[in-house]
Amino acid sequence: MSEAQYAFYCLSVSLAIGLLIGTERGWKAREAKEGERIAGVRTYGLIGLLGGGASLLAAEFGVLALGLAFVGLTGALTTAYVVNRGNGEHDIGITSLIAGLLTFTLGAIAAMGEVAIAAAFAVVTTLLLSYKPVLHRWVRVLEAEELRATIKLLLISVVLLPILPNQGYGPWQVLNPYTIWWMVVLIAAISFVGYFAIKIAGARRGIIFTGLFGGLASSTALTLHFSRLSHRNKALEPILAMGILLACGTMFPRMLVVASIIQPELFKLLVAPAAVMAFFSYSPTLFYLRAQSRKNTDPASSLKNPLELKTALVFGLLLALVMLLSKALQQWFGDAGVLVLAAASGIADVDAITLSLAHMSQDGLMLHITVTGIAIAAAVNSLVKGGMAAFVGGHHIGLKVGLPLLASAIGGLITVWLMLW
Repeated sequence: MSEAQYAFYCLSVSLAIGLLIGTERGWKAREAKEGERIAGVRTYGLIGLLGGGASLLAAEFGVLALGLAFVGLTGALTTAYVVNRGNGEHDIGITSLIAGLLTFTLGAIAAMGEVAIAAAFAVVTTLLLSYKPVLHRWVRVLEAEELRATIKLLLISVVLLPILPNQGYGPWQVLNPYTIWWMVVLIAAISFVGYFAIKIAGARRGIIFTGLFGGLASSTALTLHFSRLSHRNKALEPILAMGILLACGTMFPRMLVVASIIQPELFKLLVAPAAVMAFFSYSPTLFYLRAQSRKNTDPASSLKNPLELKTALVFGLLLALVMLLSKALQQWFGDAGVLVLAAASGIADVDAITLSLAHMSQDGLMLHITVTGIAIAAAVNSLVKGGMAAFVGGHHIGLKVGLPLLASAIGGLITVWLMLW
């Protein structure tokens, strides 16, 4: 592509960005008469093109050209805003003014060569503008405790997490502050998402959604959160047990995908154990769903705390203790080693040992040892989550969750034994 062709392409994207945002703004003000709005589709298209042209001029004459164009546009849009506000007939918000300046900026970014970034944020901007009624409705129904929970979650994730050192400390250098705090953030985020999913979609659909997608992040963290929720709200027990089993069952296809990406030859050996373990985890969920559907109460109405921060901190401390124990077991048993390590690692996490064994299989570890180690880690992790549900949530949910997970662990290990040994 020649230089002229590339410039034409970038300017076309700048124009398209302006037309996209302008279409949304024009549709919002489609009932307004001429002169009653700051800008329409054509104006936004020209603003995007102006940003692209100014960016190309800046490449030739210096960044001052881009700055002067932006200042000039700001003055023109502000004047139009003030004039329209001054006539006293219409209450024009500042959103269109900001959207015009952002259109110029995205058009300039596209002309600088960052076409994908500019186009992506143009789409996000258009969605944000179009969802005004939904966003305003959310703000109206947002409670003070929910707002504080949001701020706390942002504090522990956006502010604190990036500044923690990502390196090992303590015995065997096994205590990584970043990893431990990441798990604190994860369980806090799952409780946060689960709260709003249940509040917005209702207990049944919200818990199903949180269970499935929470399982993609951390089924252990979700098990802890749902078990605590069950302890405080017995009416939610069947549906929360279903959510835990959905999360635990989701762990097995995730484990299969992770291992197969690293070592594709593992797929044909690991697919059967993973399918058996997922089957035993998923199969009771329909029964629990029917049990909950027979209840006429609204169990979600008693949900109060959007962010289980205290629980997340306790979980972080327990995780640190388990990491120390796992490393100690590895040191004590030596190279005997891979399967013992898999069992010890499964106490806390499955993904880490799955990745480690998959990489080791590329360096000479036999595939049947790799698959056995991954299955042992998954089985141990399932048993730990069953015990966690019983300890935190009580024996009722412990039985509902623990028995299927026990069957899942036994079924997976038997499948591996019959296939490989």
